[in-house]
Amino acid sequence: MKAIVIQTDKGLKWQDVENPVMKNGEVLIKVHAAAVNRADLMQREGTYPPPPGCPEWPGLEVAGVIADMSPDAVSKGRFNIGDEVCALLGGGGYAEYVAVEECMVMPKPAGISMEEAAALPEAFATAYLNLFIEGGAKAGYNFLMHAGASGLASVIIPMAKAFGMRVITTVLTEEMANSIKHLNADVVVDTSKESIVDVLAREASEGRPLNLAIDCLGSERVGECFPHLAYGCRWIMIATLAGDISPVNMRTMYVKNIRLIGSTLRSKTPEMKGEILAKLVKDIWPKVESGEIRPTIYEILPIEQAEAAHDLLYSGRSAGKVVLTVK
Repeated sequence: MKAIVIQTDKGLKWQDVENPVMKNGEVLIKVHAAAVNRADLMQREGTYPPPPGCPEWPGLEVAGVIADMSPDAVSKGRFNIGDEVCALLGGGGYAEYVAVEECMVMPKPAGISMEEAAALPEAFATAYLNLFIEGGAKAGYNFLMHAGASGLASVIIPMAKAFGMRVITTVLTEEMANSIKHLNADVVVDTSKESIVDVLAREASEGRPLNLAIDCLGSERVGECFPHLAYGCRWIMIATLAGDISPVNMRTMYVKNIRLIGSTLRSKTPEMKGEILAKLVKDIWPKVESGEIRPTIYEILPIEQAEAAHDLLYSGRSAGKVVLTVK
């Protein structure tokens, strides 16, 4: 089969590789589409290696058709050969085929395309993990999701709205603010004109201190925001694209009972990931099928153009998910 292999110069090449060997408990998926994530860029740069046993090529989420099943996977009774599915992977999705544990596979929601389905597993599992498991989100929460034009935000914002939260998000430009109007965030902060710290201070002064934040940016702004958070607020760090270091007033943390939480989906055990995916199918798939929650697809490219897809994320131009198709 073919897969996108990271070259020694960090270039990407669609080339022949060994076929995946399906272990007992796994299914083999013929990949129709694979979504692009920032973790793929980090893997390409050598800072985010795949877990042991995963293929060396990137790709954390795919949609396709089950081509084969191990005896143990058959015995679970959830799937059959030929079923349309999507799956969360430790790696290896940029390929024609991928072998994956049965518990990492979900039925493709009715009424959506393969490209949309490929954009679900990683982003939706990350959203569910950080909103509800790490974040304890509840209806009525005042919630901050940074980087509103990102693929992850395109999932988290409508998910939070669907469960009754008030959403604040940030973007870098007015153009980006216009591009995410369909997400219906309550407050969109153009950080070229206004500081998120000032916005959170105003929110707190008006009786709406922040209850929850999911932060992929980091930087010194984190500590500057803490005085304006609600008692018991959870600030969840999932990446630090804008900087790794922030001064934090420890007194503010313990007086306000603030929780500063580091979280990555990839580091979770297969058992925990399987539990998250089962909750997605139960709690979120009906909202996907009804159209209440859908991923925003920014661009669809053939997998041979994986470098161009990565460039869209590197440039910050993508407002939503970028998806690669495999013909």
